[in-house]
Amino acid sequence: MELMRQQEVDEILSELRLDNDQYVQVMDRMTESFNRGLSKEHNAVAAVKMFPTYVRSIPDGTERGKFLALDLGGTNFRVLLIDLKPGHEVRMKSKIYAIPQKIMVGPGRSLFDHIAHCLAMFIKEHKLEAESLPLGFTFSFPCRQEGLTAARLVHWTKGFKCSGVEGEDVVRLLREAVARTREYDIDVVALVNDTVGTLMAVAHKDSKCLIGLIIGTGTNACYMERLENVELWNEDYDDPKEVLINTEWGAFGDDGLLDNILTQYDKNVDEGSMNRGKQLYEKMISGMYMGEVARQVLVKLTKEKLLFNGEISDELFTRGQFYTKYISEIESDAPGDYTNCLQVLEELEIMSPTDEDCAIIRQVCETVSKRAAYLCSAGLAALLNKIDREEVTIAVDGSVYRFHPKVHNLLVEKISELVKPGLKFKLELSQDGSGKGAAVVAAVAVRLHGQM
Repeated sequence: MELMRQQEVDEILSELRLDNDQYVQVMDRMTESFNRGLSKEHNAVAAVKMFPTYVRSIPDGTERGKFLALDLGGTNFRVLLIDLKPGHEVRMKSKIYAIPQKIMVGPGRSLFDHIAHCLAMFIKEHKLEAESLPLGFTFSFPCRQEGLTAARLVHWTKGFKCSGVEGEDVVRLLREAVARTREYDIDVVALVNDTVGTLMAVAHKDSKCLIGLIIGTGTNACYMERLENVELWNEDYDDPKEVLINTEWGAFGDDGLLDNILTQYDKNVDEGSMNRGKQLYEKMISGMYMGEVARQVLVKLTKEKLLFNGEISDELFTRGQFYTKYISEIESDAPGDYTNCLQVLEELEIMSPTDEDCAIIRQVCETVSKRAAYLCSAGLAALLNKIDREEVTIAVDGSVYRFHPKVHNLLVEKISELVKPGLKFKLELSQDGSGKGAAVVAAVAVRLHGQM
């Protein structure tokens, strides 16, 4: 590639390439944000809310028996029957049920009646009418938890708009709907955030698992915190003297702490989003936005005549048309091979690109995904340093982690540079956190209740 062209491309990409000192600063500011969220004095105005989840323990290996799990987080929901056996063996049966569009935007009572009806069908199918099984309920919407089985919906996301649910306790709404069926009884023993489920599904077989991370459509993390650090804790201080904290770290930077590294591309992505000025850290990292950040850069390079001879297609010029999965596909090509890249460009109606064009597109994708992984690493290093245990497993789930060919290695590489010397960590893919994880939370709740 001509030297001049490469230098101009590098110049444009330079603001997305942060140095290590800048990542150290992000880590330090994240730590500061965690502490503000945990403090009584600052929580009300803190960007990172640090909600206690009321989950007080990871599994100790003695959890046994049958549990139900209900997983509601999108246009479908799942019901699962999970049997925890000795020796970490887990047997699962599950079924997926659709939520019709009219129910997603109708009265809340109809939504919960629909869920209760599907739960009744599942219970009949598995001949569980005679048993009142403990149930873990994964509800993947922003909630303010008031106890292990009490959580108020802050606001709907993901296309749901059911009336009469925001501000209400969703566990109560589920119990009331089940009572209206008069067909069966369940015992909701835990409401589970998806990040907590991710952690618990791995902790069931790895007792060093103390952090759960999601890096998919959105990003969030939870971790085990000592009760003495949770100033808003309003329950007992009995053993175990710890609780899982749902950080809601996607909102990091909403108070200006990331302003010095926000680029024009980030600002454009934010301007065009539904929640302007909110979730700024998430918008630099997660799958919902990463493709759009890359598209903004590609448009700029094309306007500067550094790509496609300055000719832009309507597709590439349209917001949201460069999907995050394209980044994963383009970076999956072997060096010097542009098979996936050419396929993506064809979908974007860009005809006869040169190898130089493809090489630049790959550089853009690598720069955007590396920044996302490194920013996420800064948050994880802040958590590892805060927990300060010799060895910690981080349970991870989400489409970006699962499908991007390099994100795992990039996370390991940057966390290793940022974490305190001597602290060891490993990343473990979590299998079915919202299903199995919810059942494990339920099992731990039953065990702790039995010890009281």
